[in-house]
Amino acid sequence: MNKCTNTTRHTTRRGFSMVEVLISLVISATLLTATLGALDGSFKAYKVTTEGASTNVVARIVMQRLTAMIRTGDSFGPYPINPITTPVLESDYIEFVSFRDPVNGIERVTRLEKRTGATGSGPFELWYIVTTYANGSWESENEAPLLENLNDVVFTMNYDVGPRLKRVTVDLIIQPDDLGDVALGSHLEAPVIRLVASAAPRLND
Repeated sequence: MNKCTNTTRHTTRRGFSMVEVLISLVISATLLTATLGALDGSFKAYKVTTEGASTNVVARIVMQRLTAMIRTGDSFGPYPINPITTPVLESDYIEFVSFRDPVNGIERVTRLEKRTGATGSGPFELWYIVTTYANGSWESENEAPLLENLNDVVFTMNYDVGPRLKRVTVDLIIQPDDLGDVALGSHLEAPVIRLVASAAPRLND
């Protein structure tokens, strides 16, 4: 009589080795680093875009204000040495009479000028200075910055004999600001904004 013997095979479950665990950790860390790098790059690109758009809007508002002041101004300076031979003059400032009250003897002279920044070098600033005279004597002066982080600002004045100002062209080159923290550790640079506008004084028409 044959006896059947049932043998049970036991399968042994083997866990991950230390090498496999380390490899999986390295892969996970690489994927997380790549994901965070992509998110950081997207955030910086978004900040550069929004900062450029914001600066563009502010610069256009300032440019509209400048041209409006020029249109209503009178008695402009600086003057060319000879408006017949050299009618075009480029300057980093322009000044003009913005208000005149002959009855009370009040006159306001507005000056728009380029100044160096707080450090004395680097980006420039566009300042707005209003000087008030009463009967020909100095009375008061107020000033305020209009734009900061300017690469350059040029006033091109076209004169006729007199000297009579025919037209002013304002050329603004602005570098969007507040991007120092974005530039650190990246190669992102906000595009330079250039605005050019011309205006003719109405009082000289």
